[in-house]
Amino acid sequence: MEHKRKIGGERLRNRDDVLNEDRISELPDDLLLRILSSLPTETVIATSVLSKRWRSLWKMVPKLKFNSEDHKSDHQRFSEIVYRSSLSHKAPVLESLHLVVRDKTEALDVGIWIGIAFAHHLRELVVDLHNQEEAYAIFPSVLFSCDDNTLDSLELKTSILLEFPSRVCLKSLRKLHLDYVVFNDQESVCNLFSACPSLEDLFVERKSNIDVEIFTIAVPSVQRLTIVDEFPGNGDEGYVINAPSLKYLNIKGLEWVESCLIENAPELVEAKIIDVTYVNNENILVSLAGVKRLSLHSLPFEVKYPTGIVFYQLVFLELLTPKERNILSLMLDSCPKLQILKLINPTDCFATRRACPVGWEWSQPKCVPECLLYHLETFVWTKYAWQRDDEKEVAAYILKNARRLKKGTISTLAIESNKLERLEKRYEMLNVLANEVRGSVSCHVLFEADSYSYKSGYYVPHKFSFTLGTTEKE
Repeated sequence: MEHKRKIGGERLRNRDDVLNEDRISELPDDLLLRILSSLPTETVIATSVLSKRWRSLWKMVPKLKFNSEDHKSDHQRFSEIVYRSSLSHKAPVLESLHLVVRDKTEALDVGIWIGIAFAHHLRELVVDLHNQEEAYAIFPSVLFSCDDNTLDSLELKTSILLEFPSRVCLKSLRKLHLDYVVFNDQESVCNLFSACPSLEDLFVERKSNIDVEIFTIAVPSVQRLTIVDEFPGNGDEGYVINAPSLKYLNIKGLEWVESCLIENAPELVEAKIIDVTYVNNENILVSLAGVKRLSLHSLPFEVKYPTGIVFYQLVFLELLTPKERNILSLMLDSCPKLQILKLINPTDCFATRRACPVGWEWSQPKCVPECLLYHLETFVWTKYAWQRDDEKEVAAYILKNARRLKKGTISTLAIESNKLERLEKRYEMLNVLANEVRGSVSCHVLFEADSYSYKSGYYVPHKFSFTLGTTEKE
């Protein structure tokens, strides 16, 4: 009995030793630094009290993150922490510095903190200066005047005024993200973009006409460009894009913007145009004639459709627009090599009922488009309005004339399962469409008609699909 007690006690001590064992400290420095890099810098500094080994380890962490919101009642202490931490840093290369500053008095010190970081060969800089007073802080342009800066990625957010009276140097910069910053003038825009000969990824989110009326993006090296401008303009402003290396373009907004001129983008492969509704010039579509993939999510679609335009390279087309508009008919006629067609109905019921402009109603092409006869292989219609005759007319036309179609998927919005009459009517309407004449004998068309119910306060979806006149539940 005594022997068993000794064995039991020894096992208990061994278990406690395992639980109390500091296994994290046994990890190699490289792994520990990687772990610490994901934490706020103040938390990293706090590890210095753990043991002798941890005392200076935090100084080698290659990423620094500071947020003044953690010091709402003591702004002076926040400034001291950032300043001392930056000076104490020992890593040969500072991979990133993230600064979130919410007090306009602290914003005055941002230039000093960034200057110290540049001395450590900073690669990524993120600065967010949003404050409740909405007062703009002038970003110290002198920081970008040095030829030896190693900045690879720059992200500037809100309440920042950019003033570049002369050219600066950002020769290593590959990624630039400008989020609601304000330029002092057009010259500042030009001087910044011309200072980035290696820039590949540019993201610009702004408020129309808040700083410069014609926002010119002339960057020969940029390959990926995103413009977001969802604030209504007054009709005088616009965008000019000159990007000979551009491959991917994403534009969202531009409400009541006078123009969006794409002067030079011969390498453009993929474009996504969202909510660009009232641009008055045709250039925005003409400049996209060479793309291979195009998504048009504009409602209502008021952009002028150019006469005689042909999308010779287009193989993928996605449209978000009420199907009674003739944009679909025009696009089918203009895309001779189209292989994939995706139609998406808007979830906004009001938008689908909005009166369409004269001349944009769906009209069947006089001749079957070349893409339907020889190339279209995939047809997808999401949120298909099964109760509308004009929707059925469009779907039936595509299914009847797409001779090379291999796969089709038509899905509707879910209906509550207790509305039996509506569910039966939907099935009846979809089954009629399923039995329409097909242009392709090998085509498999899947109809997805989901429903849902509420049980104990939870949303319970029910998958339901069928092909032709048969049904198959999942």
